[in-house]
Amino acid sequence: MGTKDPMEQNNTRLRPNRGGKSTPARAPIQANEGRRAPAREPVITGPFADMGIDHRINANIIAMGLTTPTPIQEQGIPAIVQGRDVLGLAQTGTGKTAAFGLPMLTRLINYGKKPDPKTCRALILAPTRELATQIATNIDAYAEGTPIRSFRVVGGASINTQTERLSRGVDVLIATPGRLMDLIERRAISLEATTYLVLDEADQMLDIGFIHTLRKIARMLPRERQTLMFSATMPKLMSELSDTYLTNPVKVAVNPPGQAAKKIDQGVHFVSQGDKAKLLAEYMSKHTQEMAMVFGRTKHGCDKLAKLLDSWGFAVAAIHGNKSQGQRERALEAFRKGETKVLVATDVAARGLDIPDVAHIYNYDLPNVPENYVHRIGRTARAGRDGRAVAFCSPAELGELRAIEKAMKNTIPVIGGDVPSAAAAAAAGPAGGPQRGRGKPMDGGAHKRPARRPSRAPKSRTA
Repeated sequence: MGTKDPMEQNNTRLRPNRGGKSTPARAPIQANEGRRAPAREPVITGPFADMGIDHRINANIIAMGLTTPTPIQEQGIPAIVQGRDVLGLAQTGTGKTAAFGLPMLTRLINYGKKPDPKTCRALILAPTRELATQIATNIDAYAEGTPIRSFRVVGGASINTQTERLSRGVDVLIATPGRLMDLIERRAISLEATTYLVLDEADQMLDIGFIHTLRKIARMLPRERQTLMFSATMPKLMSELSDTYLTNPVKVAVNPPGQAAKKIDQGVHFVSQGDKAKLLAEYMSKHTQEMAMVFGRTKHGCDKLAKLLDSWGFAVAAIHGNKSQGQRERALEAFRKGETKVLVATDVAARGLDIPDVAHIYNYDLPNVPENYVHRIGRTARAGRDGRAVAFCSPAELGELRAIEKAMKNTIPVIGGDVPSAAAAAAAGPAGGPQRGRGKPMDGGAHKRPARRPSRAPKSRTA
């Protein structure tokens, strides 16, 4: 029944720390009810208090180490406190959750009225289970010790349990679009009293096909509401979505749309498709103690690559839409704890992940949607850290590379291999076709036919 969330992520709860970032918690929690911790002593001073944030919330974020607003918070919070609609353009990891969460909670606290049964006063929509979980965890931490009740609804959890909980009403509902529509169709939740709406990672919701679901949800909401929309990129459909949801919005841009964070050191290495695995292993062998994410185009390709890297001695895990929820949870938990150093993932499976310690991003296959490149490399250089992103480009992917550079309005520096000629690119066929075997490295190997058998472990691999 209803629209499903085909690539929603796991429900692992995360514990916020400094700057609203997250680390694993020991047990999943669905709502902030029954908190054991008492309210902290109010704090009425500081930059967030000066922007109008409630003193109880201010005390919570100070205890979390959040004392200095990020650019998106500094620019967005005053407008949100004033009740304006906001269109925020910023990468994940820039403090967006606090940017919309702190003023939202402040306004809900000041309103003072409890929600009616089967209603929510504020709705936060996220494209994946993982992102919904991270948002819910941070909202719970910001609202600690206040009367605000929040609840998260995502696929993979009991819809009957969710229905029962919603019967009492909630202040803040964090949801994925598909599961929300399922609950609406069951008459478990009504949006008639929802006066505060957040669309997080709106471009991603469009990428995975939620545009029609979002249109349906928009028609169920009151006209008199405050809406906040956040996106890392600004594709054409975003303009339509913005016109549908926002009224005279304040536009807040941290990074220009489609451009990567400045602290990411980018490079492209030209290589034949068949030599990518061995080249990847050589890169990772130089940084065996640092965390890396590897992006592939297909679920099968990610599994195949992860198995090969594992056979070569790398501590690796893979996540994608075909993995069970338990498998995704275990893989992500092991990666966050540093038990595995390499995570191989598809675009959608990794969207919304906030793992501050990722130092390296490898684009094993270039994305066929240029904007996804920015999302991928945005997994590194979090919380003010530096990061490195290396793109592996086969002759067949030259068109994707040029499209990425055009979208970013910037050229990615060449750090290895020979740029394939137009003729070589045409002869290689379309990108994303069946992957061939992986052979020995070749000098400027982009022009040669890949070998059909996997090579043995690279000699440069260290224990």
